[in-house]
Amino acid sequence: MEALTVRVVAFWLEVADYATSRLGVSCVFPSSCPPPNQLTASRGSISTPQVAAAVVAVVASTLLVRFLLTETSQPILYSVPPPKVASPETFLDEPSIREPGSSAIRCYAPATGQLLGRVNASSPGAIDRSVAAAAAAQASWAARTTFAQRRAVLRTLLRHVLDHAEDICRVAALDSGKTMVDAQLGEILVTVERIQWTLKHGERALRPSRRPTNLLMAYKRNTVHYEPMGVVAALVSWNYPFHNMLGPIVSALFAGNAIVVKVSEQTAWSSAYFLAVARGALAAHGHDPALVQAVACWPQTAGHLTSHPGVAHVTFIGSQAVARHVAASAATSLTPVVAELGGKDPSIVLDSAAGDLPRIAEVILRGTFQAAGQNCIGIERVIAAGAVYDRLVAMLEPRVRALRLGPDADVGAMISDASFDRLERLVADAVRQGARLLAGGRRAHHPDYPRGHYFQPTLLVDVTPDMAIAQQECFAPVLTMLRAPSSSPADVLAVANAPDFGLGASVYGSERDPALAQVVGGLRAGMVAVNDFAAYYAVQLPFGGVAGSGYGRFAGEEGLRGMCNLKSVCEDRLGWLGLRTAIPPPVQYPVPSQQRGWSFTQGVVELGYGGPVRKAKGLARLLRNM
Repeated sequence: MEALTVRVVAFWLEVADYATSRLGVSCVFPSSCPPPNQLTASRGSISTPQVAAAVVAVVASTLLVRFLLTETSQPILYSVPPPKVASPETFLDEPSIREPGSSAIRCYAPATGQLLGRVNASSPGAIDRSVAAAAAAQASWAARTTFAQRRAVLRTLLRHVLDHAEDICRVAALDSGKTMVDAQLGEILVTVERIQWTLKHGERALRPSRRPTNLLMAYKRNTVHYEPMGVVAALVSWNYPFHNMLGPIVSALFAGNAIVVKVSEQTAWSSAYFLAVARGALAAHGHDPALVQAVACWPQTAGHLTSHPGVAHVTFIGSQAVARHVAASAATSLTPVVAELGGKDPSIVLDSAAGDLPRIAEVILRGTFQAAGQNCIGIERVIAAGAVYDRLVAMLEPRVRALRLGPDADVGAMISDASFDRLERLVADAVRQGARLLAGGRRAHHPDYPRGHYFQPTLLVDVTPDMAIAQQECFAPVLTMLRAPSSSPADVLAVANAPDFGLGASVYGSERDPALAQVVGGLRAGMVAVNDFAAYYAVQLPFGGVAGSGYGRFAGEEGLRGMCNLKSVCEDRLGWLGLRTAIPPPVQYPVPSQQRGWSFTQGVVELGYGGPVRKAKGLARLLRNM
């Protein structure tokens, strides 16, 4: 054992010596580094200082090599001017994106009704040209760029987003109605996290991965390769216009694809600016900005993109109703789809969380009213039992009543007033069935912004699972509270899993409470945050849902690989020695005897997959029938 230790340490000393000599530097601790040949030859005991010196030398040389090999390219600064408001003094009497007598998209600020400008809607021909331009650029991007070159582009993009966060937030807030704080959290933070995750982990996720073999095929080496798809498409929602656009762009580019983003007509004004931000990073490094395309069109034209034969993959973020059209359209060209369709996310507070209620109440408020509730993973239902339920109601009621509406206040505007009638009807129906309305419940007429789309921050308690408001996604500043029959995991889960949604969820409780793990395991959801809200997205875990919340995943390793064609490669380990698959005589054509051929192949199966006794019998059968 001692001799083995001597050899191991000597080996690493030689590695350190080789590494440092190649770099032209001496041992980090010359006085304490014995010559490797002396250490090996002595076969005596190794002193602690010698072992320490060996370890330090290896670590130091490794770190030095890594430092020298680290990509040192610095981000390139570039400039993109924010868009100007076309008519600063014009406020629409009846704000709407449709303008009588025009096919253009009329853009306005939902918080104020201010006219921002007009965007020409893309035609099928324009979509064809965008796909063609993206395809032409993608061929060179996939073939001629390394992961290091793609990381350089993303580093430049990251620097630009951080340097110009205020401009990006202001444009996104103006176009979508959210506040600047909501924009910082929902547009900037999650976008730079996506970029940084890709910089750190993207190459590892897309590097060919080794896969196991079996006894019969032990001479084979198996790998899975992740290759670019070509041109992918993303149809994104309006609630986070910058992040929803940049997220799929980052993943598509790093995977070697080009991308066409169909932006929402509700936020078409900001899309040209955000497109220029993405393209600017490509152009700064000498790459074709046509890799990234954006189109804004009316719904009846969107099907031309989702069914386009030049599109290899579709990511859709939106509603269930629209998703059915997207899936049907993509099916005509057999294009795979990832669909994220919103949720009715539960936030479950267990009895064991009683001592943490003040913090939990703050998280619930942020999770519910962020972006005026227009958040696919926003908290739509708070579920608790007994005294915890009553204490939460008492804590939340004054806080919800105190929330202020406005672009510079607590809760911003909604994207339009299209859902106001539905929301008021859902609240009124719940009250008729026994729910208690403690705050809000109606559209708001803002004294300073009478043309803005505001809905009162709402708190509705004693909601039951059979009420429509507990089953339908509100996507609004509406907090509903449901009392579970008891705090048992079965009763809590029956309430939480009732709607036909399964996107995100959150559970609050003590880590020592057995119910916590039972509830987390029993939730029908694609993502769960424990004692937190939406933390899974802040660390780039795969994002997506089950049931009515859609299928497939984006973000994280699985999402990045989902932007690739998976190619399985099986090859010979020792082909150079002539060890390759050969067809044995009993099964060569023409087959001499079906009976002997069958018996021979039965022996092969038994040898490969049977237990020890069966393996022995299989080997004997195989040899008898050779």
